[in-house]
Formats: sequence, structure tokens, C-alpha cells
Amino acid sequence: METVNINEAKVNFSKLLARVNSGEEIIIARSGKPCARLIPFNKEKKRVPGIVEGKVTDAFFEALPDEELARWE
Repeated sequence: METVNINEAKVNFSKLLARVNSGEEIIIARSGKPCARLIPFNKEKKRVPGIVEGKVTDAFFEALPDEELARWE
């Protein structure tokens, strides 16, 4: 993980983004102190209906005991 100062980040922002898109993380620092982190944006995986079919037991659908419900109040 590389650290760059704000001025360098301004001048080379496109290059830094290209590196981030390839998986790198980059820290941006102000006066030598980290103030931001550029990280790759992970797209959410598409949800697949029925992915847990047959894996959820009937107990999942039973009512919670009263003492457990009281903990959530």
C-alpha cells in the first residue's frame, strides 16, 4: 500500500485510479498524516433466488422463546 501526498494525488489522479482499479489500495496524506484511502469499488454480487433452498431448517421459522424476544425490546 503506497502513500502519496495530496498534491501528487491531484497531479496523478487518473494514474492512481488506474492502479486502484487493478486492485491496489493507495493512502492519500496531508502533511504526512493519512487522510483518505483509495480502494477498489467492489460491485455487489447478484443475488440468486433460492440459493439456500433446502439448507434452512424448520426451526428457523418457529417463534422465538419469550425470554429471547424480551432481550430485543
